[in-house]
Amino acid sequence: MTSKEKLDALEAKISKGLTIARKKMIAFKKYKNTPVVVSSNGKVIHVRPEDMEKEQ
Repeated sequence: MTSKEKLDALEAKISKGLTIARKKMIAFKKYKNTPVVVSSNGKVIHVRPEDMEKEQ
């Protein structure tokens, strides 16, 4: 396995893990009925978990 193939495999695993973490975070925020706090253009904004699901 070349180093490029190793990096591609690692990138795929990381991407999959981030997707799973995002889904779990949205589910938790919906359960607790709390907004997701994100930064957009240097400003802190609160987003409803339902709106985050639409972006998937």
